[in-house]
Amino acid sequence: MAEQKKGQDEGRSGFPNRVGSSERRRIRARDSAGHGAWFGLGTFGIVGWSVTVPTILGVFAGVWIDSRWPGRHSWTLMLLAVGLVAGCLNAWLWLKRNREAISREQDHEG
Repeated sequence: MAEQKKGQDEGRSGFPNRVGSSERRRIRARDSAGHGAWFGLGTFGIVGWSVTVPTILGVFAGVWIDSRWPGRHSWTLMLLAVGLVAGCLNAWLWLKRNREAISREQDHEG
């Protein structure tokens, strides 16, 4: 019974810390210049371009190879798929890196 009460007390004391940390993050986000709607649109743009550029480069390389050395298989389609996969991997790594930075920042606060 005493252990259960101790666990409840620790849970209660942790709650104000979590709320305070969350409030500090919210205030810092509100006060940060440039972190509004344009920042969100810019993030979507970065992710979009990180997928689009390798895909288009793959298509151009495939068209060039197909025009120089025509063959049974389409290099354009193969390199389009490779570019798309590379672009998606690039976007995923970029988002993962940013998420880890946010997580480290939250851990540093709390």
